Amino acid sequence: MVLKKEVLKDPARVPETEQAVFAAGCFWGVQLAFQRVPGVVRTTVGYTMGRFSNPTYEEVCSGVTGHTEAVHVVFRKAEISYEELLTVLWDRMDPTAKDHQGNDYGTQYRSGIYFLTNEQKAIALKSKAKIQEKYSAEIATEVLPAQHFWPAEDYHQHYLAKLGQSHEKGVCTAIRCYG
Repeated sequence: MVLKKEVLKDPARVPETEQAVFAAGCFWGVQLAFQRVPGVVRTTVGYTMGRFSNPTYEEVCSGVTGHTEAVHVVFRKAEISYEELLTVLWDRMDPTAKDHQGNDYGTQYRSGIYFLTNEQKAIALKSKAKIQEKYSAEIATEVLPAQHFWPAEDYHQHYLAKLGQSHEKGVCTAIRCYG
């Protein structure tokens, strides 16, 4: 996976961190959910799994780029495990919904776990199998090797926190998707 330099700067300066990339519909609520998790150092919303370089929000929403809205998560493994991050992800979405979450429809809203290591792949596949036991419908969440992650425009970063929703660690209040 290739990340822009500005995404990699902070993880390199924060010792003993790992990275993860997840998609679960509109990235605003997903980002806020992960921001609240103790052990998460940084989150960045952006686009991944598409065919074009440096896509814009408008291009991604058109459906022609193939990208999905995603969140890049930097976390301290000593404080939170990848498995625990997957629990946050599964709780944030309907994993049986194909190409949508809630009222948002389109391939850019598909759900996915994009692994960076073989260990993450194994953990993700095991977690997906365990979640499947809870549903009669097939899990639509894709588990694929991470590709290039393009950070979204600045106005999308921490969007819900900018609108006043708490991003403090450990907060459990409901996340309102549009403010």
